[in-house]
Amino acid sequence: MKNLKVKRLVLSAMLLAVGVVLPMLTSQIKEIGDTLLPMHIPVLLCGFICSWKYGGAVGLILPFIRSLIFSMPPLYPNAVWMALELMTYGIVAGLVYSQTRKKYMSLIVAMLSGRIVWGIAKAVLLGVAGKSFTISAFITGGFVDAVPGIVIQLVLIPLIIKAYEKNNKA
Repeated sequence: MKNLKVKRLVLSAMLLAVGVVLPMLTSQIKEIGDTLLPMHIPVLLCGFICSWKYGGAVGLILPFIRSLIFSMPPLYPNAVWMALELMTYGIVAGLVYSQTRKKYMSLIVAMLSGRIVWGIAKAVLLGVAGKSFTISAFITGGFVDAVPGIVIQLVLIPLIIKAYEKNNKA
């Protein structure tokens, strides 16, 4: 049991590091990052592979670490709503997968849950600043603009999980 905890902690740290580095492929261009969603992949993987606790923790701290190191995303309000979104991805992916063992269903439920939390958090934080966040902006930002990233996640994540599980059967 202790070895499993150590393994999960090490994998979580590795996926956190991947989450810090992966967005560099988008050259820190916000619009490309908003489309390809590079921080979502390691957080979702962490939820699936390491459990909801680790996935949630990695999701929560990843945007703040990137913000403090690279100033991207901006600490407030972007890193705050991203942290809530990513935390939701990690928690929901891990919880649903542990109960169902269905990769695609778990992934879709996590992606929808995370986007809902993102929309609510963004609406609240922008509302505090006296700005609005419309349903149209939510649909565009959360779904339409994110189609390439969503497709990448739907293809890549189940393949990685399948390969990981195949190589870790004891």
